[in-house]
Amino acid sequence: MDFGHALFEYPLTISAEPAPFVHPTRGPVAEQDLAGTPDAGVRLMSLQGVDAAHLVLTDVDLAECLFARTVHLDQIRLEGLCTFAGTPPGTHWRRWRIVRFTPRRTLAEEHHWRASQPSTVPGWSTSGSDVVHVGPPQLALVYRALRKALEDGKDEPGAADFYYGEMEMRRHDRARTSRAERGLLHGYWLLSGYGLRASRALGWLAAMMFITVVLLMGFGLPKGDPQQEATGTVPRGGGKVTFVIGRDDPQNPSKNKFTGQRFEKALNVTLNSVVFRSSDQDLTTSGTYIEMTSRLSEPILLGLAAMAVRNRVKR
Repeated sequence: MDFGHALFEYPLTISAEPAPFVHPTRGPVAEQDLAGTPDAGVRLMSLQGVDAAHLVLTDVDLAECLFARTVHLDQIRLEGLCTFAGTPPGTHWRRWRIVRFTPRRTLAEEHHWRASQPSTVPGWSTSGSDVVHVGPPQLALVYRALRKALEDGKDEPGAADFYYGEMEMRRHDRARTSRAERGLLHGYWLLSGYGLRASRALGWLAAMMFITVVLLMGFGLPKGDPQQEATGTVPRGGGKVTFVIGRDDPQNPSKNKFTGQRFEKALNVTLNSVVFRSSDQDLTTSGTYIEMTSRLSEPILLGLAAMAVRNRVKR
């Protein structure tokens, strides 16, 4: 069905029937003559130019539907199992780096835009080569409207993919997004998938903890616990004695750095850094700076992981 630029005078519901239609006298209707294949579902091809304020879609295939320039798209209602296109599966090579797309629901327009890029990877649909392509600025608005529609319908977990798509389009928008904002979005995407991919944040946290442990064992832990020494002067004939307590600066050992005992100490410092606590462990000057960096970065990654879990459940 193509409802592009249609005018709906009354509230409309487009719903797919799960069971075949049955004629009162002739039995089941041969629907394959209409759909082309026996197992084809109800597919919606376009809503461009439509006022979707009172439109309800139920169990409709929206993998190839065009949503750009739909009026009041944020008021549309998606119920049942409305399916969208996905991202290309598997791992791909783009120039000199590996590319793997996060599985999520995407719009047909995003497929058309990505397929038209010079450095695209296989898997993005080119079925819309005859339509007018829209870019990231317009796609960000479409994703935002669909996200709001699902959130207003109390389907916050289902809206997460559209939030991800909105942030992706903002990250690729060179017209309306400044270079500094794109850099922040790129870091947000890289560390936690825009606060929606807990596994990514936990992976970075594990890598940061591993690096911290190795650096502490190699440069941060002293070769032994510095001993305090008291020195004083006893005056002739007795009297008041003054003691000065001091200790030597911690020194990094020249060998046997990676031992079980030093690993246990380094792990203790690292685990305390994750929860933003000091381990009270004697450290060298380099170890002090390593611990400070760890206490700043690791709680942030832990917070991003917790936020991602919350967003996937609540958003």
